[in-house]
Amino acid sequence: MTAFTNRFDEAAAGAGDSTTAYGGLGPGRLLAVEPMTAYLLPGVKLPARAWRISYTTTTGSGESTQVTGTVLVPREPWRGEGSRPLIGYAVGTQGLAGTIASASWQLRFGLEYESLFITAALRRGWALAITDYPGLGNPGAHPYVMGRSLGPAVLDSMRAARRLPAADLDPNGPLGIYGYSEGGCAAGWALQLQPSYAPDLPLEGGVVGSAPADLEDMISFLDGSPYAFLLFYGVLGLDAAYPELDVLQYLKPQGRAIAAIFRRTHALSAAVLGIGLGAFVPKKVSAYCHRMPFEVPEVQARLRENRLGGIAPGTPVLVAGGTAEQIIPYPQAVRLAEDWKALGVDVTMLSMPRREHITGGLSFARPALDFLAERFAESGRVALRRGA
Repeated sequence: MTAFTNRFDEAAAGAGDSTTAYGGLGPGRLLAVEPMTAYLLPGVKLPARAWRISYTTTTGSGESTQVTGTVLVPREPWRGEGSRPLIGYAVGTQGLAGTIASASWQLRFGLEYESLFITAALRRGWALAITDYPGLGNPGAHPYVMGRSLGPAVLDSMRAARRLPAADLDPNGPLGIYGYSEGGCAAGWALQLQPSYAPDLPLEGGVVGSAPADLEDMISFLDGSPYAFLLFYGVLGLDAAYPELDVLQYLKPQGRAIAAIFRRTHALSAAVLGIGLGAFVPKKVSAYCHRMPFEVPEVQARLRENRLGGIAPGTPVLVAGGTAEQIIPYPQAVRLAEDWKALGVDVTMLSMPRREHITGGLSFARPALDFLAERFAESGRVALRRGA
């Protein structure tokens, strides 16, 4: 890790306002590369060549920043039509604990809980660019579920992957985006931002599962529930994305202490703490606040800026949600699909009966990958007709 960080710093310092050894300017510039071995489970390797990368991206406030991630390319040659597809894969909630909550770190040790879905995509012959997101595996704090900060990191991981010589990806090859849960938020924002932010990345399709599309609605849904601890994650995400709001000022001392604990957690340990402690401490976040941060007008404005559904993706999209969701309200998926349809987007709505958040993620993977496969196949058919 230290050697990689040093190379990252050297590349960034040497780049200045010009190009690096990997070429390119602006977002998606590849700063450093480290070959790695990625694992499905401890001791069981993923069927792919892997690299940990550092690259440039853009914050929700429009400032340049540096993020890490992973590029995975199947070891087997691509045998499909055209070029090997590249997926911008947005992982779900990993936690806030810096390096150990980054997908690249967890893939290195076989601890990434989405590795089954990642393997399924690799088995189809697709390459994956997996961002760690800002503040995970790289300096700073993680802007949890702040989509305007997460979406660019997904798109720029794809730019950086294409600029990685060893990956040997076609710079004009087919592209898709996949995400569930917080990853659905990141994927949805990547889809919305792509036409204006990354027109050089024309997408064949995208899949968005159980995304926290409306953060204000999430507050009322979670507060008082066993999953109210996620609202502390939300406060910390706001603080990371918009430090000028100083949202922690609204917390009582015990609220700040709990926030400080959750800032150091992986998603699984946060769930154990949050649900376990919930038996002994109040589940209402208001018990820890002088004033609810989410009721402050300036905070509400930022939450609304990060609401999905107001910008049209430029590609067909599959939206999914479980009808028994206990974390992301199912009506949010329905409304997101309706909002995008109203903007003229080709949307397929997938309802997953009796699925809550975990079983929803398992049920989402197959139809989501099938949707992308069909989009890639259709793209190939169109290309053949044009060439005829």
